Amino acid sequence: MLRYNLVLVAGVWMASTASAATWADGLFDELSKDFGSVPRGPAQTHHFRVVNKTRQPVNISNVRVSCGCVSAHAAKTYLKPGEETAVVAKMDTTRFTGPKTVTIYVQFDQPGFEEVRLWVQANGRNDFALAPDTLAMGTIKRGTSPAASVQVTFYGSREYQILEAKAESNYVLPTVTEVRRQEDGVVVYRLDARLRHDTPTGKWFTDVWLKTNIATMTQVRIPLTVEVESPLTVSPAVVNFGAVKANEESERRIIVRGAKPFKITSVKGTGSDVEVRVNGETAREVHVVTVKVKPGKAGLLNYPLRVVTDLKIDNEIEFRVQGMVNAE
Repeated sequence: MLRYNLVLVAGVWMASTASAATWADGLFDELSKDFGSVPRGPAQTHHFRVVNKTRQPVNISNVRVSCGCVSAHAAKTYLKPGEETAVVAKMDTTRFTGPKTVTIYVQFDQPGFEEVRLWVQANGRNDFALAPDTLAMGTIKRGTSPAASVQVTFYGSREYQILEAKAESNYVLPTVTEVRRQEDGVVVYRLDARLRHDTPTGKWFTDVWLKTNIATMTQVRIPLTVEVESPLTVSPAVVNFGAVKANEESERRIIVRGAKPFKITSVKGTGSDVEVRVNGETAREVHVVTVKVKPGKAGLLNYPLRVVTDLKIDNEIEFRVQGMVNAE
C-alpha cells in the first residue's frame, strides 16, 4: 500500500481546477507538486496517487509532458473500481537553473475521454548541495525506529542558517545540527531523521523541509522514503493441500517469523476439519506450526486462520488453508 502526504496547491491553480473539475480530476489526491529549492543534479521524484472512485473500469491511455526535463508514466494503467495506481513524475534538475514549471497531461479513454493536467515545479540552484540527496531508510519492520542522515552544504556566505526542520508526516522526527562554518563562506549542517516505532505498514513517500534565513531560498526539501513491513510474517501464506480424500489426515507446516522473540498464544479459525499444533510456550523469533486437515465430506477446503501472538503491536497474522476434498 502506498502512502502520500496532501500538498497545498497554489491558489490560482486551485481556483482554475475547481471551476473546471471533472470526474478524472477527482481520481487524484493532488494536482501539483512543488519541490522547492533543489540542488542541480539529483532527480526529483513524486508519486501522484490515482484511485478509481467510479463504479466503472478506468483506463489511462497516455501520459505526456510539456518539457523534456520531466518524465512521467503510470505505474498501472487499467483500474477496476476501488483499485489505485500512481503517475510517477521524475524531474531532471541537470537540465535547468532557476524556477521551472512543467505540465503533465494524463489522458483517460475509459469510462470516457478526459485529460487531467498535473504540475511539477522546482527552483534549480548551484549554491547548495545534499549528500546523499534523500533520506532513504529502505525496508524496515514495524516497531523499530530507524534513522537516516543527510549533509546539507551551503556556499556563498557564513551567515547562512537553517532555522527549523519540519516533516510533513508526524511519524518522522527530524533534528538539525550545525557541523561547521568556514571563512570562505561554506556552511555545513547535518539533518537527522528518525521514524517513530508506531509508523503504519506500507510504502511511504514524504518530505522534510528545512527553513533557512536565505531570502531567495527560504525552504529546502529533503525527500524521505521507507517501506514499513509488519513485524510478523508467515510462509507460506496459503497452505495448499491439493486433492485430499474425505476422512483422511494430511499435514503441512508453516513458518511464522517475528522481528523479535514472541510467543504464539492461540490460532483462531480452526474447526473439526482443521487442527493446528503450536509450541508457543517459549518466546522465539521463528515458530514452526503444523497444520493438519481431516475433512469430513467432499467439497472445497477453504479456511482463513489467524495466528495470535503476545507482541504489543501487529500481534496477529493470517494464513489460508485450501484444497479439494474428494469422496472416499
